[in-house]
Amino acid sequence: MSRYSAFLLGAALAFAGGCTLAPEYERPAAPVPDAWPDGQARPDAADGREAPLATELAWREFVADARLAKLIETALAGNRDLRTAALNVERARAYYGVARAELWPAVDAAAGGSKQRIPAGVMGFGQALEIERYDVNLGVSSWEIDFFGRIRSLKERALQEFLATEHARRGARIALVAEVAGVYLTLAADRESLALAEATLETQQAACDLIRRRFEVGLATELDFRRAQTTVEAARVDIAFYTRLVAQGRNALNLLAGAPVPEELLPAGLGDVVPPVEISPGVSSEVLLLRPDVLQAESGLKAANADIGVARAAFFPRISLTGAIGTASDELKGLFESGSEAWNYGGRIVWPIFDLRTWSALDVMKAQRELAVARYEKAVQAAFREVADALAARGTVAEQLAAQEALVAAVAETHRLADTRYAKGIDSFLGVLDAQRTLNAARQGLIALRLAKLVNRVRLYAVLGGGGDEAAPPEGDRA
Repeated sequence: MSRYSAFLLGAALAFAGGCTLAPEYERPAAPVPDAWPDGQARPDAADGREAPLATELAWREFVADARLAKLIETALAGNRDLRTAALNVERARAYYGVARAELWPAVDAAAGGSKQRIPAGVMGFGQALEIERYDVNLGVSSWEIDFFGRIRSLKERALQEFLATEHARRGARIALVAEVAGVYLTLAADRESLALAEATLETQQAACDLIRRRFEVGLATELDFRRAQTTVEAARVDIAFYTRLVAQGRNALNLLAGAPVPEELLPAGLGDVVPPVEISPGVSSEVLLLRPDVLQAESGLKAANADIGVARAAFFPRISLTGAIGTASDELKGLFESGSEAWNYGGRIVWPIFDLRTWSALDVMKAQRELAVARYEKAVQAAFREVADALAARGTVAEQLAAQEALVAAVAETHRLADTRYAKGIDSFLGVLDAQRTLNAARQGLIALRLAKLVNRVRLYAVLGGGGDEAAPPEGDRA
């Protein structure tokens, strides 16, 4: 390579590191209060322990049940939606590599050779000639020097699109952990409800048989017998209903896990599940800025910011260089020998002196940035509401649960007294039937509240951006 060509290449590389015309990025102020709503961020346990933050707690530390943890690991490895999100990340990473490569010249190398024999008497030569030619070429094909940052802005946009897909993958991972835990807990509640319905059917069938025998000997009325039959059939309906829910729950787990779930990993009831660890929301709502969906929206805003740099650069000239360096040797055997080195350079400047489309494109990019700001602010507001709703549920579910437990105890005693009074002939079977229905509803309500408490704890972990077992999210160009 000649001294001139080396100087030209070095100068072009120096100019390629020029500045960008994109506006300086500033994160918009979060349009939510700095603190959580008063009176709602109360713990759902009264043991006085300080709970960890969701963002500092790995899901393996949050999920205390060993079987559920095993199921989540299976889902993280086999879930197709999560696999799609990971492939989207790889595709965005490849696009970023393409955009980054535009900053550097594309160097092509080519080599060739030929050999030709010319008989004697042709072209005025008195003897036969053999002509050999060898060519080696090294060239740069149309390299745009990024004086005004157009390519760097495109690279920044590709980087932010890659980061957005990475944040989307992290969000999908957290959502999958929460969904598997929620379906698992719901299946446990449905199995417990099914067991309660089967126990109720057994009790009601025994009571119905007793009343039928009393009716046959004239100690009970047919009305009492028919009422007892209604409780039996109602229990059969509940069994069929919860059997369907259990089957659907297993199907949902199989889909989430990406493979059939073994029976030994399934819970028998809520009492068979170790509750997830209690977490703290912290005192500031700034934790929402670390949620994957909020970071994804912010990456979209940064990409829109880079688009403005691309649009601004369109007002300035685009300079492209081309060049080639080659060596060649020719040998005419019997006449002469020669060798030479050759080079050529060229350039092209395109400057849109007057083009209304460039102004319109800049206006479009500015509007796109305002839309991205609105989407980012909406993401923050939606995240704040999700956390506030979860805290509101946590602040009341403990009281509901205590009240429901007291209701079950009171209704159970009522049923016992009604059954005793009917056995002694003081009251009709209608009182027993009413007490039994109330007791079944209260017990099912208690199971539902216990489920709501555990599911809300899982939801709070997810909406606070839990899942801290992964590496910290990328903040910029680390390539």
